[in-house]
Amino acid sequence: MAAFLTRPSVDYRDSYLQSIRETQGTRPSAAWEQAALSADFAGFVRDLLERGDPARALPGRMPETIYWLIDGGEYIGRVSIRHTVNDWVRTIGGHIGYEIRPSQRRRGYGTLILRLALPYAREMGLTRVLITCDEDNIGSKKIIEANGGRFEYAVAAPGHRSRKLRYWIDLAPPAATSAAAYGEDY
Repeated sequence: MAAFLTRPSVDYRDSYLQSIRETQGTRPSAAWEQAALSADFAGFVRDLLERGDPARALPGRMPETIYWLIDGGEYIGRVSIRHTVNDWVRTIGGHIGYEIRPSQRRRGYGTLILRLALPYAREMGLTRVLITCDEDNIGSKKIIEANGGRFEYAVAAPGHRSRKLRYWIDLAPPAATSAAAYGEDY
């Protein structure tokens, strides 16, 4: 089975929790997150699914739709598509954010997850998306450029160690869509 995007699901609980364990050496909160998620993974998934509803958005947070990249029945990474913009999204955050679990990096999944997310952004009515990355994140820079990102400029990001590189991807108007346009896994 080819890799595909899906909405968050309890079906991928074990591999998602494994991805959290992979970050324990780099994120101090990883152990706490794993314990909390283990206790109520269904509630966590429900929260992720509700983030796209503007009525349920937390103060200061933009509505976003989250997808998980799955390959071979395993959680590989996540992508979030923000529906609208505020000052943070417009300047630093961008419309799309993505992350690949540490054990699966440098295997082409970053380029794939962004490529698969772009049609969903188009379906949300976005005609152009801003995607940013840290200036020193060469891998993310290559992922964005491989998906048609055009560099605009670098901007200082308060509280961040490096500047943010800003890229735009124009989303072509949707052609006649069919299941074949997205691959058989959608």
